[in-house]
Amino acid sequence: MAPIGPGNETSTKHEQILNYIQSLKIGTKISVRAIAKALSVSEGTAYKAFKEAESSGLVSTKERIGTVRIDRKRREALDQLTFGEVAEIVEGRLFGSAAGLDKTLHKFVIGAMELDAMLRYIDEGSLLIVGNRTGAHRCALEEGAGVLITGGFEPSAEVIKLADERALPILSSRHDTFTVASMINRAMYDRLIKRKIMLIEDIVTFSKPADVLRIGQSVQDFHKLSRETGYSRFPVVDERSKVVGMMTAKDAVGSQEEGTVDRVMTKHPITAAPNITVTSAAHTMAAEGIDLLPIVDRHRKLLGVVTRQEVLDAMRFAGKQPESGETFEDLMWAGFMATANVSAVGQDELGLAYKGTITPQMSGALGMVSEGLLATLMTQAARRMIRETAKRDYLLESMTTYFVRPVQIDSEVTIIPRALELSRKFTKLEIEVKDAQGLAAKAMMTAQMIDPY
Repeated sequence: MAPIGPGNETSTKHEQILNYIQSLKIGTKISVRAIAKALSVSEGTAYKAFKEAESSGLVSTKERIGTVRIDRKRREALDQLTFGEVAEIVEGRLFGSAAGLDKTLHKFVIGAMELDAMLRYIDEGSLLIVGNRTGAHRCALEEGAGVLITGGFEPSAEVIKLADERALPILSSRHDTFTVASMINRAMYDRLIKRKIMLIEDIVTFSKPADVLRIGQSVQDFHKLSRETGYSRFPVVDERSKVVGMMTAKDAVGSQEEGTVDRVMTKHPITAAPNITVTSAAHTMAAEGIDLLPIVDRHRKLLGVVTRQEVLDAMRFAGKQPESGETFEDLMWAGFMATANVSAVGQDELGLAYKGTITPQMSGALGMVSEGLLATLMTQAARRMIRETAKRDYLLESMTTYFVRPVQIDSEVTIIPRALELSRKFTKLEIEVKDAQGLAAKAMMTAQMIDPY
């Protein structure tokens, strides 16, 4: 499946604009008006293409800087920031060259030391965070490092000239050094969490052409392709590679060999975008009972396909990876430990309970435990019980809390999930929360099981 180039007669104006943007040199400043004039299209058409290019990671628009052509950031480099991203995080103003905004940083240096000592830590690709110390600004640029000036100060004309010569940006932020460091640290921590969320684009090889059928091909062509590949489900695309249907062995039953696939195919098939999570794709495929999911762009142009087995393999791999970055759920559950549910009647291997203490951070508006947090703790207990006993995970469908009373801070609570139904595809659980006074909350949860990880 070859990409459509600007010279291809079938390409639309929208596609021509995207290809033009992609051909620009990294760091080039661009605007809607300039693109519209260069390609002889309306500014409205250029603006729509601009927004798609921004969402695809081809350009980036930043306040006080403008729109710049950037290199598409790899998912594996999510924990690495560029100068441009730092400018956005700290609400910075750009001085010096905009060409260096797309450069990736590998180290941050806080300039809270003598200049000689500071130079030992500054090298090419680092960012010096410092106040209005002109000597430090100049030395950092000479070493190939960027500069972030805190406190709202501006660089001297001499330093700006040097930055232009070295194609390095100088940023100025109104925040103090401690606040700037905290903001950058928070952004990097969030990226660590994002990196462990696996997306479809992480597991699909878009450069490898997918096996497809085209409008006008026959049922006989379907059987031939099925024998050659060993598969029995293929996307059907039109002349622009847009997905218009799905052809399966079930559709071919009873059909004449000479008949065209567009007459017997399943129309309006379920598709997915490349930026959805693997878990979401697994949920869709399990709920709809499909084994092949076409991956399309916003115009339904086929990018690739993913099988149910590939999705499950990815989920197994993700489940074995070490945690990087803690979410709020991780922090809330940190003090809870699994124990045997000794009070359960007819206890069996599913008789697990989880004990922990309600900390002050879990309090709500009235000084008691937050009701929303209590519901989160119950779902966390249910998830861990299913992982421990069934070696599976689930996707929540509904949860009804039909009893809850106030629980005081510093109370020790026990969360007891009980499986009322537990099958390969479905589970129903009853979850209780108890404290020293007895029953504190009770909920009923139903969920869709996903294959073992």
